[in-house]
Amino acid sequence: MSNPDTQPDSVSSVMKVFGILQALGDEHEIGITELSQRVLMSKSTVYRFLQTMKSLGYVSQDGDNDKYSLTLKLFELGAKALQHVDLIRIADKQMRQLSGLTRETIHLGAFEDDSIVYIHKIDSQYHLRMHSRIGRRNPLHSTAIGKVLMAWRDREEALTILRRCELRTFTANTITDLSQLELVLDTVKAQGFAEDREEMEEGVYCIAVPIFDRFGHITAALSISFPAVRFNDAQQAEYVAMLHSAAKAICIESGFTGYPF
Repeated sequence: MSNPDTQPDSVSSVMKVFGILQALGDEHEIGITELSQRVLMSKSTVYRFLQTMKSLGYVSQDGDNDKYSLTLKLFELGAKALQHVDLIRIADKQMRQLSGLTRETIHLGAFEDDSIVYIHKIDSQYHLRMHSRIGRRNPLHSTAIGKVLMAWRDREEALTILRRCELRTFTANTITDLSQLELVLDTVKAQGFAEDREEMEEGVYCIAVPIFDRFGHITAALSISFPAVRFNDAQQAEYVAMLHSAAKAICIESGFTGYPF
């Protein structure tokens, strides 16, 4: 392998971290001397990175022999990625059916780093439509998907997350008061769906419902987004019913049969 110390500064630390992780992955346990030889770094550099990884929970150290090994934290991260891959595959059929019925934009969103991230999307068949992309992040407080992801989370955990978020004002309808937002989360969970009534973007309306993993934990949200000019309140029940039907089918195929709506 190439010597990480000769790489540009912008990538050197990343190269070193992944080099160490890869070497640790090849061995059940390994000491600093052997590890430094494998990754072509000084023992002091390897030690510094190992201590950081240890503090973050990715590496453990055997007190008896001072050897290091990987923890299951990387496995957990990989499992989350695989979970999203499986979820996207399962959800795609239902999302395409929703798209055919409504001709509107269909999103699948998940929680990541105090935001929502769109992990799958079916574009609207109309010229006038919501502009978004897979991988785009949006706030929790001003989106229907974000409200769903917080409403079915442990309430104290949800409030802790929201407290560290910047509750920015995007339109005149954006809710930025945490107490008011908590009341909205109560309503969302009681009625089984969340709305974004032009709270993120003027002229854009969105309805979202929860999706649960096989253990019954909130894992994602499914939504329909459309221009407000193409919506009236009489359509709400129809769209919510469609979303619940699709979300229930996704949950069942994922191994959860207790969808509550």
